[in-house]
Amino acid sequence: MITEEINFTLKDGRRAVLRNPKEEEAEELLDYFRTAVGETDFLLMCPQDCENYTAESERAFIRGMNCSDNVIMLTCFVGKEVAGNCQLTFKTNVKERHRATIDLAILRKFWNLGIGSAMFENLISLALRNEDILQLELDFLEGNVRARALYEKFGFRITGVKPNAIRLNDGKLYNIYSMVKKLR
Repeated sequence: MITEEINFTLKDGRRAVLRNPKEEEAEELLDYFRTAVGETDFLLMCPQDCENYTAESERAFIRGMNCSDNVIMLTCFVGKEVAGNCQLTFKTNVKERHRATIDLAILRKFWNLGIGSAMFENLISLALRNEDILQLELDFLEGNVRARALYEKFGFRITGVKPNAIRLNDGKLYNIYSMVKKLR
């Protein structure tokens, strides 16, 4: 789903834009994604999961997101550099279409600059435009205190836990916490 561009100022004074990605940016988005999954264990994917991604598959993915009626994908650019990415997915099944999910990732060098807050403000605003949506949902990995603080700042509350849902390469197990924000 295509949305309007949102321009904002980072805490360090730089300008950023939050907008739908373009197919011709596939290589940059792949580089961003590979970096993001490699620099933290708090994302659900790891570098090995990205080995078969190609520029062509990424272009097709972007095309699908931009043409979708139930998914909004936004990318944050600081200058020409991809800083982060977020997604709002509206459930489509009759019994679930009152729900939407949020996913996001930000490169480490752009943490603590206000990008996550800008993403949440805009995703919540977009969700509120859909009269069917009563609640937003997301998951986060145990130990990700920065993400949890951001989510709670925007009114999300823990509603459940999936014990030992993630197993890292070193064998360590982590819980995934589910959160919900009521909109109406």
